[in-house]
Amino acid sequence: MSLLRAVATAFFAVQSVSAIFGPIGTNKPNLPGGSVANDQPPGTFFQGRSPPYPTSDWWAAYAASPNQDAIVGGPFPFQSRCLAIGFQYGISSSRDFDGTSLHQPSNMEWSASFVGHSGAAKDHKAASWDAQTVTVQYFSADSAMNVFNVPGSPYMTFNYTTAFPTFTSLSGKITNINAKTVTPGVITCESAVKYKIVTAGATYLLYSLRGAITLCTDKSNNPTLLTCQQRISGVMRMAKLVDVAHEATLDTYSSNYATGVTLDYTFPSTTSANLVFAWKVVGDANKLLMLSWPHHRCSLVSPNYLSSSVLSYLTTKGWMYPVLGAKWTMSYTLPTIDFNAPRAPHSSCKDDIVAAVAYEVGNLGTPPRPGDFYFWGGSVAAASRLALIADQVGRSDLVAKVVAYLTTTLGYWTDRSYTNVRAAYETAWGGIINKDGATNFWVDFGNGYYNDHHFHYGYFLSAAAVVAKYASNGLGTNNDFLSWLARDIANPSVGGDPYFPLTRHRDWMAGHSWASGIANGGGGRDQESVGEAVNGYYGVLLYATVTNNTNLRNYARLLIATEQQAAQTYWHLYPSMKSTDSLNPYPESNVRKLITMGNVYDWQAGAFLFWGSQRSEIAAIQILPVTPINEYMYDAEWTSNVLSYVGDELDDDDVDDAWKAVIYQAYGNGNPQKAMSLSSTLSSWGSGNSFSNQLYFIATRPNPSGNDICTSAQDGPTGTWVLQDVKTGKYVTSSSSRSNLVTDTTTAGLAASFTLASVPGGTTIQANATKQFVTADQSGNYTLAASRDSASAWEIFSFQLQSGSSVGYTIVARSNKKFITLNGDGALMPSASSASAATVFRLVT
Repeated sequence: MSLLRAVATAFFAVQSVSAIFGPIGTNKPNLPGGSVANDQPPGTFFQGRSPPYPTSDWWAAYAASPNQDAIVGGPFPFQSRCLAIGFQYGISSSRDFDGTSLHQPSNMEWSASFVGHSGAAKDHKAASWDAQTVTVQYFSADSAMNVFNVPGSPYMTFNYTTAFPTFTSLSGKITNINAKTVTPGVITCESAVKYKIVTAGATYLLYSLRGAITLCTDKSNNPTLLTCQQRISGVMRMAKLVDVAHEATLDTYSSNYATGVTLDYTFPSTTSANLVFAWKVVGDANKLLMLSWPHHRCSLVSPNYLSSSVLSYLTTKGWMYPVLGAKWTMSYTLPTIDFNAPRAPHSSCKDDIVAAVAYEVGNLGTPPRPGDFYFWGGSVAAASRLALIADQVGRSDLVAKVVAYLTTTLGYWTDRSYTNVRAAYETAWGGIINKDGATNFWVDFGNGYYNDHHFHYGYFLSAAAVVAKYASNGLGTNNDFLSWLARDIANPSVGGDPYFPLTRHRDWMAGHSWASGIANGGGGRDQESVGEAVNGYYGVLLYATVTNNTNLRNYARLLIATEQQAAQTYWHLYPSMKSTDSLNPYPESNVRKLITMGNVYDWQAGAFLFWGSQRSEIAAIQILPVTPINEYMYDAEWTSNVLSYVGDELDDDDVDDAWKAVIYQAYGNGNPQKAMSLSSTLSSWGSGNSFSNQLYFIATRPNPSGNDICTSAQDGPTGTWVLQDVKTGKYVTSSSSRSNLVTDTTTAGLAASFTLASVPGGTTIQANATKQFVTADQSGNYTLAASRDSASAWEIFSFQLQSGSSVGYTIVARSNKKFITLNGDGALMPSASSASAATVFRLVT
């Protein structure tokens, strides 16, 4: 190793970020799955370093296997590619909208290197990184180039040490340098401190901060290479000139550059936080030129803006506008909600909630044996809310059963004899994964490749926090395991935790999290479910609350506040916003008419999902899971727009009620009465929700009108009855010898007696003579029959009182959402499409 390389390595080995909070913990994870190495370890990019490494940062692909060659979105406004042969970068020159997605495809325009670099992977590496930036070093025995990748800088900055810099155009031949025509086949040289370089594809400005240098083109018939004729030690910067009106601004501030950033945060009050970016600057810190995105402009305190007319770049996240100064302070209002809604359920709903939670707790069944992270987590977190709801409505006697259920199922994760699914510590990058996923991307949505950890572990933490809230021994034997999960997704410390990186999924400059990990070369950051990202940090908040960790609680609240702001900026779309509004990330009006982004990438955003295309699915995945913390995120304008936009699907019986349920809950934040009425048509709520939670959330919404939220009309009849067809006067019969329900007698004494009971989603009908429950098939082709020992989805019905009547009911089968009608033989069939075609029944005691 040369002296130059040794010195550079020693200098850049120090990470430069410091957070005000220390680590959650520092003990080594000791899990039932032991330790395992991912089959896509980082390449030589991290040479000389040891884990933990960032896995979801915008630049993760610089290190990700197999080839460390994926294009990344950043450092914005640039996109880049960290290749062994040189550092490539460019700014997207096209933007299109295909009716579903907005795209800004990658556009690599230049490659930077120096003469004598080997082009081998081993001769470039990460020199340093922090909460936003990464410095990449290319080196040889006697030369080096450090690339300061600083998101928000309109310049790419290169610091050379005793090197002959080279810049290669990737967007066609170089045609002009400083107004001098470049003739193919002839070497063209120019000596200057500033170069205006025109290629076939773009115009760039290149600045030499160490004084005048001489650049020469190559002699080819397609000249693309610029080579510095002096061996220099100094900084060169390059910026894309997209508008001639921007040149003066880029010239004025080109001599001041950032090499990194320090992340800081303060909490001036119990309800506020300041997030601070302090860039490390060479030059005049007051004249550091940076670029802001819409979410920054929502929160910046006393920013020194320049006019957007003097500099701007359009990115996937909207226009980046210029701000002067090396320190940004952004102010946020923090959530004050934790386990429960900030108001009690409305009195009109309390009895319904009590009945619902008693039923659902009573039917929890055997605690599940986990077989995966994600689906187990969602269902168990939903079950945990039953304890909270029961406690809120005065049924604390139900809490112990839920806690016992949760304790048992959580216990499998620390049981070393349990092998259906095992958590393990992954050693190549540093984190908790599903052990089976270390070598199989398809396990748990790529969990072993660091996809979606905040989605998964938030559910674990939420459920465990409920146990700790009520159990006398708190987290008990799960304490370490849960601490490791919290550290995996919400470590607030840089360098203080030897096993986990800083807040794994969070991109502090982008203002939200990326769900992507290191799979498939780590290219293309994206996040599909912003609702589950919020829930990840909500789980940390609840964990911090029960462990009395005030610092972590505040940090989680900041993560929630910023993620929810990003949701309302980049995932929620508002047709009412003006295209010229500086807070609008999507100036195209047709984009905003989509109402909800299903996926936000670093290079595209659109109303699509990896697994579904229904509008209700796209909206619902940004809403769920519905917990009290999302009161802040479900604003009335967006939820009202969602209800209208997905309206046709909400009326479609083939669309899963699980999606409708969460849409109605979110809508309840602005109109709880209508939301509750809509919810009364549902028969299922999804594995991450429950009937109790459906009622509870809507019943605890702001209610400025003061009107009842729940009404008696939404409650079905209960008790023992016989059913009579109002039109013919005939009664319904059924018996052990003929289980089908048929109207075939005018004698009340021969009618079958049924017990109607309220259950989540409607009413069950049980034949008293046989104790069998009435069932309805989904096809609508078969007669209702009293033939089931127990009731599930096909045995639930909705009794709807006819307008203006006190005795006449139509009946809807929840199995297919069809009304009950009579065929020619008087048999009850679940086949009518509307109430007008349905049979009206009288309930007779």
